[in-house]
Amino acid sequence: MRASDKVYDTLRTEIVEWQLVPGTVLAEVEQSERLGVSRTPVREALARLVADGLAVAQRGRGVVVSEVGKDHLEDLFVLRRVLECENARLAADSAHAGEFAELAQAFDRAAAQESMPDAASGYYQLVARLDESIDQAAGNSYLSAALRNLRVHLQRVRRLAQDNPQRLRASAREHASIAWAIAQKNPDLAAAATTVHLHQSLTHIKNYTPTTERQHP
Repeated sequence: MRASDKVYDTLRTEIVEWQLVPGTVLAEVEQSERLGVSRTPVREALARLVADGLAVAQRGRGVVVSEVGKDHLEDLFVLRRVLECENARLAADSAHAGEFAELAQAFDRAAAQESMPDAASGYYQLVARLDESIDQAAGNSYLSAALRNLRVHLQRVRRLAQDNPQRLRASAREHASIAWAIAQKNPDLAAAATTVHLHQSLTHIKNYTPTTERQHP
C-alpha cells in the first residue's frame, strides 16, 4: 500500500470515528510528523479527503475537518432513500436473494440481545455485511460506488446519536425485515422496509440532543 493510501485510511477512520472532530486543522507538517511520513503523501491524502467532503480547504487555516450536523441530515437522507431503496429492489430481484435468510436470522438474534450497547461494534459490522451483500446482489457498480461514498458520511452522522439500546434493537428488527424481504424475492416489500428503517433512523438522530448525551473525544 502506498504511503498516501495509508495516511488517507488513517485520517478517514479518525474523522469518521470523531477522533478528529469537525474544525480540526489538518496541518501537513504536524500530520507528517505524527504519522511518520513525508509531507507529499499527507498532501495527497488531504486532497482526497477534501474531494470526499470529509475535509475542506479554508483560507488562512489550511485543510480542516468538515462540519457535520443536523442541518446536513435531510439532504443526506433524501439521497440515501433514493439509492438504498433502489438497491434493495434490485437485490430482491436477483438470483442471490435466497442468501439473505442467514443475515435476517442474524439480525433477529441481535435484536434479542440484552447487551446491545456492549455489542454495538459487532452489530455495525453486521450492518456492513448486509450493505455489502445488497450491493453485490444488486450488481450495479455505479449505484454501489455512490453508496460507498455516502456511507462514509452516514457513519459520521451516526456518531451524533448515542448507541441507545432501544434504538439499536429496533434497528436490528428493521434490518431483519429488509433482509427477509430480499430473501423472499419481494422488491416492493424490500423497498418499503428500507423506507421504514431510514425514516426511523432519521427521526432518532434528529431527536438527539448533543448537550445531554455523550461527548465526543
